[in-house]
Amino acid sequence: MITVIGSVNMDIVVQTDNFPIQGETVLGQLFTTVPGGKGANQAVAAARLGSKVQMVASVGTDSFGKELVENLEKNAVNANGVIISDGTATGIANILLSEGDNRIIVVPGANHALTLEHIEKMKETIRQSKFVMMQLEIPIPVIEYSLKLCSELNIPVLLNPAPAGGFQKEFMDYIAYLTPNETECEVIFGLDVEAVLEKYPNKLIVTLGSEGARYFDGEKHVIVEGFKTDVVDTTGAGDTFNGALAHALAQGLDLESAVQYANAAASLSVEKFGAQGGMPAHDDVKKRLEGASKS
Repeated sequence: MITVIGSVNMDIVVQTDNFPIQGETVLGQLFTTVPGGKGANQAVAAARLGSKVQMVASVGTDSFGKELVENLEKNAVNANGVIISDGTATGIANILLSEGDNRIIVVPGANHALTLEHIEKMKETIRQSKFVMMQLEIPIPVIEYSLKLCSELNIPVLLNPAPAGGFQKEFMDYIAYLTPNETECEVIFGLDVEAVLEKYPNKLIVTLGSEGARYFDGEKHVIVEGFKTDVVDTTGAGDTFNGALAHALAQGLDLESAVQYANAAASLSVEKFGAQGGMPAHDDVKKRLEGASKS
């Protein structure tokens, strides 16, 4: 089982031909609401691939909260670890799509009502997990407490440091894998990515967008190439990568094979609209990997 301790948001999505500049108004082509939040996205990604997944999170008493819990359950994610926080609005993410890219503003809402006491209540669930996944869209004290609890229970943690501003370097003592993208890696560690990779062999995995991902295996730098794809919406690609990586590692794949699997899953995710809309099943990922090996 994989336990995800993280955020649950409703994504409020607008699509336009051009990003507006400061003070400019432009017309959009699409408006919709879709389930999101980095925690929920990663949970759904792992569940779609076949992992048993438990979600630990907080939502509000509003209609978004109810809809998001129902969505988790519909995607075979166990939501009995999601608390309902009275008097707090469910978290939202305002997502602007244009030119094959996105810009996102997150309002945490009930995500910041997740407490240390609730994490302690989920201790037995965490103890039974093969992996715990976390991100940084929930309170940092909850992250710290959860990391120490997982360390105490000897449960490996995959931490996706987004948004990177909340990351503390002391976290490295408690995690098995850190998965920043290039920008997040620079925010956390500085510009010399190669030196940082060498400091954390087989632990720091830097995602490179369409180019794949890289890490240092203790002897050499390893670049695991991405897959050619037709991009529709990049929202959720990183979350798909993380969910797929945790799934693959929990299935016993070695790190390079697990990263390749995660790259394939992420490449499929961008071919459909919505953070969760394109998250693939295992058979789809298997076909992409097989297709790449034949080409």
